[in-house]
Amino acid sequence: MSGKNPRVVAELGRPETPDEAAARKAASSRRHRENRTFTNLLAAIVVCLGVVVVMVLVVVRPPMPEREPIDVAAAAESSQIVSQEPLVVPELPAGWGSNAAEIRTGADEIVTWHVGYITPAEQYAFVQQAIDANPTWLVTAIDGATPTGERTIAGLTWIEYDQRATEDPGNLAYVLTTEHDASTVVIGGTADDTELQLFAEAVSAQLTAGE
Repeated sequence: MSGKNPRVVAELGRPETPDEAAARKAASSRRHRENRTFTNLLAAIVVCLGVVVVMVLVVVRPPMPEREPIDVAAAAESSQIVSQEPLVVPELPAGWGSNAAEIRTGADEIVTWHVGYITPAEQYAFVQQAIDANPTWLVTAIDGATPTGERTIAGLTWIEYDQRATEDPGNLAYVLTTEHDASTVVIGGTADDTELQLFAEAVSAQLTAGE
């Protein structure tokens, strides 16, 4: 009679029964599955940690060094050759720093002197001075804002555009415009009333200097 002799189990001291053999194989399969599950879990954790490390390396960068404030007077002097009209250089107290001072020329060839400032309260203020501008330039510069009033500052009459109550006005939250000699001037920004008043007075004083 052919056949395989039953396996003798040392712990039992006798051949194992069919039920015992089935139980042994089931336990072995269960341990194998548990080991694979644990291995897969470790692999998933390693992959997740790798993703986190990559994100940290990509997103978390050392802070960039602060830019030196721009010398507006020097920039204006070097840019003055584009126009005989004196370019506005407002005299501001300590704490105001310029982050832009440049000549811009639009599609209509209108020359514009643009200066941007970061205020002591970390807000933004700007002045744009266009030479021989047309009405279209002004409408574009203020993004079609609607006048809300009129103010006189240092002898100049300014048209007011207060958009602080509107949704997302950006850097045009508050705007003043005036015309002086060949210049059309726009000032404004996101600063509060105190800082904007100081800024408007400095620009007005510069425009009327010598009169």
